[in-house]
Amino acid sequence: MATKIRLQRHGSKKRPFYFIVVADARAPRDGKFIQKLGTYNPLTIPASIQLDRQKALEWLNKGATPTDTVRRILSFKGVLFLKHLLRGVGLGLFDEATAMEKFTQWSAEHESQVKRRQEEAQRQRRSRRAPMGRRPERNGGEEA
Repeated sequence: MATKIRLQRHGSKKRPFYFIVVADARAPRDGKFIQKLGTYNPLTIPASIQLDRQKALEWLNKGATPTDTVRRILSFKGVLFLKHLLRGVGLGLFDEATAMEKFTQWSAEHESQVKRRQEEAQRQRRSRRAPMGRRPERNGGEEA
């Protein structure tokens, strides 16, 4: 059975919210799925992603193919990098401790970059909402 890691749409019209799921490739987009791996909310700035890295890594090792969007999400969360490092361990290029050290170093750098982007987005939102001063008072329709 060919399995895919893909997005399953939820939420109302023009307010998307997605589950990241493992499903049979023949199943419809919002239909039956095998396992839920996490959630993706594109409406927040930056987009919020909750993902179970271990489950995603297991499914990738079993041969599940991610869709393009899910591949970008997995790459952003470091699952594909971790798979790459574990492949190097399997080939004997380095030991597992070195692989985990590289992954934790990458993860720390990545978290600092994400934090910096969030702070920048908050600063931009605040600057757009800057107070414009007092509103002019209305005279209630009375002519002077």
